[in-house]
Amino acid sequence: MNYERTEEFSQAPVSKNLPVPTNVTIVNEVPPATTARQEATDARDDKPRNDANGDKTNDKTQNAAAPKAKPQAKPKEVSEAKVKMRSRLPALDDDADVGLEKEQIVTRDGKADLGFTGTLLASAAPGTPPKKDDWQEYRVYQTNAGKHVFSKVTRSIVADKDDSYEADVYDPSPSSVPSQLIRSARELVHSRPFTWKDAAVAFFGYDPLAKALYRKLSVEFEEQIS
Repeated sequence: MNYERTEEFSQAPVSKNLPVPTNVTIVNEVPPATTARQEATDARDDKPRNDANGDKTNDKTQNAAAPKAKPQAKPKEVSEAKVKMRSRLPALDDDADVGLEKEQIVTRDGKADLGFTGTLLASAAPGTPPKKDDWQEYRVYQTNAGKHVFSKVTRSIVADKDDSYEADVYDPSPSSVPSQLIRSARELVHSRPFTWKDAAVAFFGYDPLAKALYRKLSVEFEEQIS
């Protein structure tokens, strides 16, 4: 009797812990969530929206069109002495000198000051303390030689602003040839002799303060018509 022996072959067990080749790289290809969210945000920012007037705009445009805050102006520094002087208007420091003959000094900018012996005929200043920083003072003098001196002073309560001084002289009989020619030309225009009153009007004009000065001079400055 021949017995055939069946040879049983069994597969070798596979090890679960096989070595992994060192040259293999494992990559997880997952899109970053941060990039996706940023793109969605940019899309929303660039998307136009209707404002209250129906115009399309976006946040970037609104930020660019927003007005910038203006810097606040630095308050002006004032002179306490000038503030007191303004508070006393229309009274002036030399009111007591009106009608008094004495040595006078009249200051003027850009030229030599005028020194003479004479009388302050009248002065005028604003009737109420002005609300603005500046005010003017008008004065008329008469020298012992018969000339008239006109003075205009502009004052300010601002500490770093200097007062300004203007002055002019009327000479009834000028000695210089240029002055005589100017006088003759003026008299031809006015068809009458040029007087100190004409010179006062040419210097002060006819503003309210000048008219107040003319009334104090007790002379006729009105234009007479028939």
